[in-house]
Amino acid sequence: MPSWLPAIPYAPAQDGYWSPVTSTINWCEEDYYATIYSAEIVNTLTNLLFVWLAFRGISNCIRNQHDSIFLVTFLGYLLVGTGSFLFHATLKYPMQLVDELSMIYTTCLMFYATFSHNKAHPIPLLLGIFLVSLAVFITGYYHYLQDPAFHQNAYAILTAIVLFRSMYVMEVSLRPTLTARQTAHSVIQEQDAVNEGEKREQKRQDDRDRIILKTMWTMIAVGLGVFLGGFGIWNLDNIYCGTLRRWRHDIGLPWGILLEGHGWWHLMTGTGAYFYITWGIWLRHCLNGKQDEYELQWPSLFFSLPLVVRKGAGAKAQNGSLKKEL
Repeated sequence: MPSWLPAIPYAPAQDGYWSPVTSTINWCEEDYYATIYSAEIVNTLTNLLFVWLAFRGISNCIRNQHDSIFLVTFLGYLLVGTGSFLFHATLKYPMQLVDELSMIYTTCLMFYATFSHNKAHPIPLLLGIFLVSLAVFITGYYHYLQDPAFHQNAYAILTAIVLFRSMYVMEVSLRPTLTARQTAHSVIQEQDAVNEGEKREQKRQDDRDRIILKTMWTMIAVGLGVFLGGFGIWNLDNIYCGTLRRWRHDIGLPWGILLEGHGWWHLMTGTGAYFYITWGIWLRHCLNGKQDEYELQWPSLFFSLPLVVRKGAGAKAQNGSLKKEL
């Protein structure tokens, strides 16, 4: 691949400040070519997106009084980004555990948020005990095996369970409510005794919930699409590592950074995970019947990140959807 762009040649891989490597995984980015203080500079710095989005989510949870489980989840999300930053900077096994196991723990938090909602005692307690036990088992067994495939499979299974359960809850808990309202609205129209104000309120709630469901599915499609896209790029990075390294050396720096597939994995999965947590917050408010108290702010489908905020005193209580036309 000829280089027709002004570029800086790659320095050869070398030992660095944190040498030797003790992690069970070493990614396609070459070690210590940019600085002796970071083993994989691109894979390290791309984790700053996690840190920024974590503080954004934590601030939003505090400011808008979202359920505390989501505040804890964003703290776990922050731990994921911090752990991954330290892992890729050092390539040390303890930092690898912080990175990978924090992904499991954060997913367990979302598992609890999804499955414990509106459940009577002692189900939340038993679920908490089960998830703590599961996290301890995964931690111990992974440390024993030291096989990254076990961690990746455990994370994928937990994530899939939580995602599909959330979709199920969204449809079963919200759409039947909409159908019941539509049926009730038809009956109401046949009753002359019901005033026009009640009819208008029923119609407003019907329209609001239709838009909410449509927007939630849009969030799922965008967030999941970005997440899976990152997963696909990461796999290409693993499969074609030799070719990508050769291309990076051919075009030089800084352009070679764009071919760091694991860095794209960080950016895209971090964004997808943020979408999922934000969707979980909004779904929780809707399940609690607070659609008129909270709204989703998402000005641009692809060029902004969503936030769930409490409506101001002067805000119009129309719906909890995008402030734009889908």
